[in-house]
Amino acid sequence: MPLLKLQFKPGVDKDLTNYSGEGGWVDTEKVRFRAGFPQKIGGWAKNTTAVHYGVCRSMYSYATTYQDNLILLGTNEKVYINTGNTYFDITPIRQSFATTATDNCFDTTDGSAVVNVNISSHGASDGDWVTFGGAVAAGGITADELNTEFKITLVDADNFTITVASAATSTVSGGGTAITAAFQISIGFASTTDGYGWSTSTWGRSTWGSGGTTPFKFIQRDWFFGNIDNDLVLNIREGTPYYWARGALVAPDNALTTRAVTLSAYITTEGLYTAAAAPVKVGQLLVSQQDKHVIAFGAVPLGSTDPDLFDPMLIRWADQDTPTQWTPASTNSAGDIRLSRGSKIVRAFPTRQEVLVLTDSNLYTLQFLGTTDVFGVQPYSDNISVMGPRAVSSSNDVVYWMGKDKFYVYDGRVRTLPCTLREHVFEDINLDQHDQVVCGTNEEWSEIWWFYPCSTSNWNDLYVVYNYKDNLWFHGTLGRTAWIDSSLQRFPLAAFTAEGAASGYLYNHEDGLDDDGSAMTAYATTNDVDLGEGDKYMLTKRVIPDVNFNKSTATTPEVTIQLAQRNFPGSASSSDVADTQTIAEATVGDYTDQVFIRARARQMAFKIQSDGLGVMWRLGSPRVEVREDGKR
Repeated sequence: MPLLKLQFKPGVDKDLTNYSGEGGWVDTEKVRFRAGFPQKIGGWAKNTTAVHYGVCRSMYSYATTYQDNLILLGTNEKVYINTGNTYFDITPIRQSFATTATDNCFDTTDGSAVVNVNISSHGASDGDWVTFGGAVAAGGITADELNTEFKITLVDADNFTITVASAATSTVSGGGTAITAAFQISIGFASTTDGYGWSTSTWGRSTWGSGGTTPFKFIQRDWFFGNIDNDLVLNIREGTPYYWARGALVAPDNALTTRAVTLSAYITTEGLYTAAAAPVKVGQLLVSQQDKHVIAFGAVPLGSTDPDLFDPMLIRWADQDTPTQWTPASTNSAGDIRLSRGSKIVRAFPTRQEVLVLTDSNLYTLQFLGTTDVFGVQPYSDNISVMGPRAVSSSNDVVYWMGKDKFYVYDGRVRTLPCTLREHVFEDINLDQHDQVVCGTNEEWSEIWWFYPCSTSNWNDLYVVYNYKDNLWFHGTLGRTAWIDSSLQRFPLAAFTAEGAASGYLYNHEDGLDDDGSAMTAYATTNDVDLGEGDKYMLTKRVIPDVNFNKSTATTPEVTIQLAQRNFPGSASSSDVADTQTIAEATVGDYTDQVFIRARARQMAFKIQSDGLGVMWRLGSPRVEVREDGKR
């Protein structure tokens, strides 16, 4: 009997009907395509056993002249530098208290590890962080247990509670008269949240008010980073700009423990220029590496220190190679320009010799002119969209991004990126959480990854991938909140904090074959293919598999192959009605030469799946033995 060679078009296409998609793949999970053939993706493992607090949604990496290889993490609670698998907390300090304001501020209760802290007008919110120093033992709680960092549980404007490591042995007010209290900047939202003013979310952490009736959106906290030589500029989206000076390495890791400060405070410390000229609120800080300008996309106008005057379409920049000078003059290159199309700048992204500026409806290019105008801006494309500030990435100076209903690519001109999964993605995405969408590259495999929340989820749980080398798409399920692929790192690095969790981890991707030590389910399923011409029943009796298990670490790696039978494209297949019909299924190992099955139908879909530890597989061109079995 003849052998039918099964060859399928690479990539996944879910936007076609069953007949029109014949010969192609319709579904994948943890599977990519290499040279046109499907194979399981690489696994991932924790980068470090340490956790980061909050939800990391922004990462950035750069190297310094001190041989540092730094990874910046911005969460809704903190800012970290990760180097050598160690976290250094550089979260800025909002306010510090000392002397009489903190004298004997700890109230202990016998038998309880909860300590009330009395500091008038502390300004903290529920969930904020505070670090104490200089305290002495109180109520049986040691000085070491008090002189550390705590997460605050808010009581009122003059009191809050902390939880120490050990229960007190007496009820006292104490701690001494040399206590210092450093309050970090207030935490932000882990995801975009709808509210109604007072008594909503952060407002509701106190007892103020009874709620409003006007809906309001509290946007999730996103950080932006950029380095100017060894130093770092950073900002909260539509928030305060900060500066972190690397400084000299006085002692091991000494400089890495220094916290970031507000940009205006850094300028004041330097004492060379006017601190009030720097913007106090920005949408995004970016360092134009070619010309060494720090640029604010969205800013408070020059001459104002009122954050309420923030202009989301105003672009301002500091003097060349001088991030502390923001006052324009004939002797420097500081300046500003305002965009006119759109209502706000969503993201600025550097590429080639220009910066792409994506507003909510238009694309501009910002170019360094080197003249008295310094920068020039040109409107480039109308009626475009961008899903969120982190839905953009680039590879080989080509920029890709997810819009509100399609994908885009910029390679010197703007084009819609054809996508065979367009309906699948945009009809099953939670647009209320569009800011969560994160895009990153996997250069080893010529891939652009987007992680996004499905329509029934408030958290990233799906991914869609574009392979720009082979011009194909695939998809699957996986939750990641941030992603970075850098030549400074051996593996692509991703962050994930589960919804509602207090902390999360970093993961090295393409590291190993499994899900951080657990088995990973990976599969690929085709559309139906006709057996013969599709007009007759065909009897399938034998499958000659063509599966490569190279790089598997399992002693006996295996996959399961399934043949789902169907007689018409609109009828149920054997896999759809497993209770009444039996799907043709067989297990294939490293030395399986053929498997015998029995299935009778006009059409057949093929599926390959693995569920074991240490399994890596790649499918080639399997063959099935079929013969004509009548027209009935």
